[in-house]
Amino acid sequence: MPGWRGAEAMLEIGGLHKSFGGVHALAGVDLRVDEGEIVSVIGPNGAGKTSFFNVVTGLYPPDGGDIMFEGRSIVGLESSEITEAGIARTFQNVRLFLNMTVLENVMVAQHCRTRAGAFRAVLRTPFLRREEAEIETRAKETLAFFGTRLVGYRFDQPALSLSYANRRRLEIARAMATRPKLLLLDEPVAGMNPRETAELTGLIRKLREERGFTVVVIEHDMRVVRDVSDRVIVLDHGVKIAEGSYDDVSSNEAVIEAYLGGS
Repeated sequence: MPGWRGAEAMLEIGGLHKSFGGVHALAGVDLRVDEGEIVSVIGPNGAGKTSFFNVVTGLYPPDGGDIMFEGRSIVGLESSEITEAGIARTFQNVRLFLNMTVLENVMVAQHCRTRAGAFRAVLRTPFLRREEAEIETRAKETLAFFGTRLVGYRFDQPALSLSYANRRRLEIARAMATRPKLLLLDEPVAGMNPRETAELTGLIRKLREERGFTVVVIEHDMRVVRDVSDRVIVLDHGVKIAEGSYDDVSSNEAVIEAYLGGS
């Protein structure tokens, strides 16, 4: 695994705050993700992990602090602009177009990268037809990353017909299709059985090794965290309480107390 210290920072966050009423979801979080890393963000329920993703991707504006992506502040940008900048995410609860086919779901995800405007769409110009063909080809190439799970006859199946595990895979495929540099995966193995979990753990590593993505994972399954992470960041009540290798973090007394309520 590539070392993170001294590498080029892709995401730098300083003093990030977000409150909902009187609840501090994020209370001065500082963190850095370097290019080529796989970083896991862990913590007990209510620690602020999903709020962190929601603020980074523009779903919620921060109350304070800055978010720098490739040296540029993305605070104040719309979610679509952040996607165009190169950050894509999945959600804790799978969000797909269930009545669209598997292939259509991935084609639609590429909308942020299309160049044909409304005029060309109305006239069905040759440029539009070429671009649609390119989008379909890229969608099939993206789905092929998942082996036999989402290819062949499944291209034309509605997402509604997929198993839960394949819906999870399809959501990752949709994120990949936006051609991001940074992938944020929110509990990607939630609800999966041990065999499915092991398969997706391998896929997370392949996202970096074969596709070159930098990856941040929110995960509760500590076996997944152990097997994929270059570095682990621990949040508790919106505060970063530990950071380091899996071995360092898993033996940290403050982390043990946050999870178990005592040593």
